[in-house]
Amino acid sequence: MTDAQDFDGLKALVTGGASGIGRATADLLAARGARVAVLDLDPSSVEGPLLGHRADVTDDASVRAAVAAAAQALGGLDVLVNNAGIGAQGTVEDNDDAEWHRVLDVNVLGIVRTTRAALPLLRRSAHAAVVNTCSIAATAGLPRRALYSATKGAVLSLTLAMAADHVREGIRVNCVNPGTVDTPWVGRLLDAAADPAAERAALEARQPTGRLVTASEVAGAIAYLASPLSGATTGTALAVDGGMQGLRLRPVGQ
Repeated sequence: MTDAQDFDGLKALVTGGASGIGRATADLLAARGARVAVLDLDPSSVEGPLLGHRADVTDDASVRAAVAAAAQALGGLDVLVNNAGIGAQGTVEDNDDAEWHRVLDVNVLGIVRTTRAALPLLRRSAHAAVVNTCSIAATAGLPRRALYSATKGAVLSLTLAMAADHVREGIRVNCVNPGTVDTPWVGRLLDAAADPAAERAALEARQPTGRLVTASEVAGAIAYLASPLSGATTGTALAVDGGMQGLRLRPVGQ
């Protein structure tokens, strides 16, 4: 087995896999040898070799049915990528209770529901791995991201707790913490800004690399954590943020 085919023979499931980070991850896992199923609200754009299944991560029955159908089609399950999520803007004052419940339901309970449905299948695997998509918002205070940050902080803590709960079952659990990623959601935020070009420049400038993270870069990190080659890695949060969390650069010219 070469590194390029480290997922050969494995079966993977990616939530929110029809676009953005999820689609990049599904495509990469398939390219590296996995059979991959995608769960999404709208899987219509998913095509071979990926298998698309419709699922709403806020509905337990929907999730259980989709996970079961995907696992049956794949012939089992080795890797679960909990990527489905939604964004939110504003300070703690700006979103009402209904919005708090809605975003928490998708970003946190969505992971709970999908993992809960997948665990009986993962326990049968010799290479079981779960990777959650978290965020730089879990470890750095970002302006106007109170609700989103709260959900991602929960995802980080949940990842560590899950890793502790399931390590002796042979199931590894990790998460990736992307910085600002050039995804359709970020694109919609930029389109809604008064000055999209200036807003993009501001987002790029806050990352030491001076650019947004790409979906394929996050996918590469997810694949690293999910790979059997990373069998000793669990309970880890891997930053994919262009140095945003750890680096403190001097202003340009100093």
